[in-house]
Amino acid sequence: MVVLSQPIVDNLAQFKTCKPPPDIFTGIPVVDLSHPDAKARVVEACKELGFFKLINHGVSMELFNLLEAEAVKFFKLPQQEKEKSGPPNPFGYGNKRIGPNGDVGWVEYLLFSTTNSHNPNLIFPGIPQTLWCLVNEYVSAVRNVGCEVLEMIADQLQMGSKDALSRLIRDEKSDSCFRLNHYPPCPELQALSGRNLIGFGEHTDPQIISVLRSNNTSGLQICLKDGSWVSVPSDHTSLYVNVGDSLQVMSNGRFRSVKHRVLADSLKSRVSMIYFGGPGLSEKIRPLSSVMEDGEESLYKEFTWSEYKKSAYKSRLGDNRLSLFEKSAAQ
Repeated sequence: MVVLSQPIVDNLAQFKTCKPPPDIFTGIPVVDLSHPDAKARVVEACKELGFFKLINHGVSMELFNLLEAEAVKFFKLPQQEKEKSGPPNPFGYGNKRIGPNGDVGWVEYLLFSTTNSHNPNLIFPGIPQTLWCLVNEYVSAVRNVGCEVLEMIADQLQMGSKDALSRLIRDEKSDSCFRLNHYPPCPELQALSGRNLIGFGEHTDPQIISVLRSNNTSGLQICLKDGSWVSVPSDHTSLYVNVGDSLQVMSNGRFRSVKHRVLADSLKSRVSMIYFGGPGLSEKIRPLSSVMEDGEESLYKEFTWSEYKKSAYKSRLGDNRLSLFEKSAAQ
């Protein structure tokens, strides 16, 4: 168990809470990447939930465990040592505060750029070389998984080119990033009168695709189409994939950018590692003509990833970022 460096019992009021989660949801689609019907199941899951579990993904448990162990070792450091790698701007170590617009959560994190990942001194100091090397190795592995998923989508939707989507995150100018989140245990949860403390508030990911792995502590929830929240079963051997805002746009709304959040646990810490596959800053994001049917109208205005990223960075976590880029019914 990871022990909090600085308990903040007196400040719990600043954190959002929610009602206790329902029973673990059993309807998460499971995609076996080695199965012949994987492409069809990926597309079906992207349309229905925007979220699914990957098995037989090819990333080794040894790599999972090594990176998790190094992350835990970092988060166990005294607070003043961790803060040498912060504050995040936007990369680096962050604690409790999520972004620049007032969002807070029961979380601490390390956010890495994958562009300059071979030279940590270009981004922020204080990160052990072992951790940095493992992050590089892990990012390379899960990027390949993300690309495989995107190529399955392109093939299944007959986009013409297998790399129609994957090229956007394979490109050396790809604006992708990687995040290590640590949600410390919160024994003070009993003081919340039966409510749960929110570690990371509800949001969608603005990028194309996100690939997540966590330890065996539950807490992740997704929002269904009817607005209800369900808890995702923990599984430290699998990867979870969710559709981002950009992919929702490129599919002209066929795919669903899933809203999700993380709840804190009273006794166990949660460590998650997320690769966010983003396009290059100048890349234009728009519904792909190869996906749309004859006469189908575009639901979204064209924008560059840089424009959308800047807009998202100015917003609060729970804002509907895509609403600013939707075409009105009158257009």
